[in-house]
Amino acid sequence: MTLIDVHEMFSTDEKCRELLKRLRWPNKPECPRCSGDVTELVVTKVTQGKELLYCRYCQYQFTVTSNTVFHDSHLPLIKWLVATYLMCESRKGMSANQMKRMLGVSYKTAWYLCHRIRSAMKAINAEKLSGTVEVDETYVGGKTRQGNKGMGRSKANKEIVIGIRQRGGELRFFHAQDVTSGTLGSYIQANISDDVDVIITDDFRSYLKAVGNKNHETISHSSRVYVDGDIHTNTIESAFSLLKRGIMGTWHSISAKHLLSYLDEMTFRFNRRNASDLFIDTLRHMITADPLTYEKLTSDKSAA
Repeated sequence: MTLIDVHEMFSTDEKCRELLKRLRWPNKPECPRCSGDVTELVVTKVTQGKELLYCRYCQYQFTVTSNTVFHDSHLPLIKWLVATYLMCESRKGMSANQMKRMLGVSYKTAWYLCHRIRSAMKAINAEKLSGTVEVDETYVGGKTRQGNKGMGRSKANKEIVIGIRQRGGELRFFHAQDVTSGTLGSYIQANISDDVDVIITDDFRSYLKAVGNKNHETISHSSRVYVDGDIHTNTIESAFSLLKRGIMGTWHSISAKHLLSYLDEMTFRFNRRNASDLFIDTLRHMITADPLTYEKLTSDKSAA
């Protein structure tokens, strides 16, 4: 599906709602409050293709977008679909500023729109990784001045991202507070199966305790050794490279508060990069995800 296809197939609000209805209720409509049977639902009003449904059982009125990522949005649905398509098809992400120019909306609207789509791109009940799994950490952001040397970089001013990737399988990114063995071990235990074939890391000392009793191989980056047969962390580092190109080349600046949502987006798209139905799959997640209010998104002073 191309951008032209999206515009032609869903050119009206009515067509967009029909698509969302099929994705949300593949069998029959249900009340989002009480899951009332279709026999208890009636259409009470139709305005420009927008059906207002009424549940006789709990007296709740709702539409196909109620209690979803689309909830309480006044933006035309075609703009929602175009924004979703652009985020899905942009390998290094889509900035809110670019979205603003392409959709003809304000920056605030574009920023909120991107975050609402992003909020649906979370891994839920993901299976643990197995086989050969690489684990590594990296640091992002935190540019700072250092005396007369101009712009420098310090780990003290950066955010920590832990990456776990199964060779030939899925990727996981996490925003961590530190790289102690306890923190690394918690992510490893939560995401890697006990019967994993081997976990490969660099020679950072925290990994020795973090991996525990699982089969563990290391590559000595401190000795400038990066590949030793099948022992390397190049697979996870290639994913880190894509993430950093997105941060530096597309988003430019990401706050610590919202970093995890960008990691969720990058992971979601990366794990589905070869899927032919990425756009529709993303909409399916959006129509079943919980709403994200602007107040919740901006609940403190930090912002991307």
